[in-house]
Amino acid sequence: MEMYHLCRKHINCRVRIHTCDGRCYEGVIVNVDDHHVFLRTSGGVRVSAWGFGFGPRDEILTLSLFTLLAIALI
Repeated sequence: MEMYHLCRKHINCRVRIHTCDGRCYEGVIVNVDDHHVFLRTSGGVRVSAWGFGFGPRDEILTLSLFTLLAIALI
């Protein structure tokens, strides 16, 4: 529940999120529900079903609140 409240407090803020499996994500928190945080990412290199590539549009990542290790404002 602690991560839920932390994410709710930082909706519309740019953050860096570290997960328990060592991954790191940067973006803006756009929404939070009881089990997930929704992070808008933009630009850069990304992985999709078609492989690596650059993309001009934003993506919304859905991350499980239970896998979050740390959140930092950037």
